[in-house]
Amino acid sequence: MKRFSQKHLLGIKDLTREDIELVFETADNFKAIINRPIKKVPSLRDVTIANIFFENSTRTRISFELAQKRLSADVINFSASSSSVSKGETLVDTVKNILSMKVDMVVMRHPAPGACLFLAKHINAQIINAGDGTHEHPTQALLDAYSIREKLGSVKGKKVVIVGDITHSRVALSNIFCLQKLGAEVMVCGPTTLIPKHIASLGVKIEHDLMKALQWCDVANMLRIQLERQEIKYFPSLREYSMLFGLNKEKLQKLNKEIVIMHPGPINRGVEITSDVADSKHSIILDQVENGVATRMAIMYLLAGSSPQ
Repeated sequence: MKRFSQKHLLGIKDLTREDIELVFETADNFKAIINRPIKKVPSLRDVTIANIFFENSTRTRISFELAQKRLSADVINFSASSSSVSKGETLVDTVKNILSMKVDMVVMRHPAPGACLFLAKHINAQIINAGDGTHEHPTQALLDAYSIREKLGSVKGKKVVIVGDITHSRVALSNIFCLQKLGAEVMVCGPTTLIPKHIASLGVKIEHDLMKALQWCDVANMLRIQLERQEIKYFPSLREYSMLFGLNKEKLQKLNKEIVIMHPGPINRGVEITSDVADSKHSIILDQVENGVATRMAIMYLLAGSSPQ
């Protein structure tokens, strides 16, 4: 039986192609389970998982919690805003206190890049990175690639453009690593101010003309503008951004082919994507949400199996 090579899921960078394919094969089985009348399995019945979120999250937190309950795990939810962190308690002390309750696995989102790696060096529980600052968001990249594989049959050889706020996006970086490991070609597209200076060193194409990027790609992954992470103005106005880099029905109709539309959410409708595109037959946005539960079930199941019980 194949085993997951990592003790933690800190980033896509650490995974092999075999690890990613094992996640997908396992997610296939779980997807079949969550579409049955009885959706629960006892796979993690004796495992306790703490969801520790130091940043606001709705979709990722709910997706993880649902995945944990589908696997019959015991779940503890922790929100930093209503905790002793606001009184000055350190990250390590907070987590050690939670672990003293005999927690086996920690799912953590934190605003500081590298926070999950730091934690993995200080505690014994397994860590799953649910997003660390502008660094990585590995489970989102895995569910995105899984959704492409489901829609197009394979990721290998496909052309994927990631459009929008690349500089502040942890989703973009994890997607680049994941897609490249699976043999896809990756392009980033957005205003010059929102494309990191050294991103070409990752082996991605760069395009500042959305129509050229759409003509090139098989899949367009539309990212939102992360205004909450921006301390300065990177473009004149949201209206101008939307005119140049927003995806609407008119732009899609100008293409001489059909492309797959993705979005990690939450959607700013009318900015990076219009409602008629987000809700169209080209869009697999709701499939991504469903696949998120199956993919996260697979990751937690594989990590639990890779640790000595």
